[in-house]
Amino acid sequence: MTIAPSYFVRVEDVEGYHPANHVGTLNRRIIGRENVGATQIEVIHGTIERGKGALPHAHPGIEQVCYILEGRARAEVNGESRELGPGECCFFPADAMHVFTVVSEEPVKLLVIYGPPYEESPDRVIRPAA
Repeated sequence: MTIAPSYFVRVEDVEGYHPANHVGTLNRRIIGRENVGATQIEVIHGTIERGKGALPHAHPGIEQVCYILEGRARAEVNGESRELGPGECCFFPADAMHVFTVVSEEPVKLLVIYGPPYEESPDRVIRPAA
């Protein structure tokens, strides 16, 4: 017997996880294959602690958008860097090395959208050469 997915999701009902290549980050996959059956996009609600964030990395063939809900962060991509606050967003093109760091005293809360879905697959991340 297959259970049909629910199309309505509350952040607090989704189990959190700590993503690879990030520090001080708690993510909740609010839109994904496992909960709503999405196959083309993925939406993550993230909370990142002060001074923490994503280490340099890229996603092969995956575009990413970060939309800030609370707090302030610095995003870096392809030689550009900008501080972002609530209501602002940034785009990381597929295969582009990027970094994301909280700069506010309070944690950052944000939405992260991936297309196609990232699904925390280790073969879907590129780290800089050592």
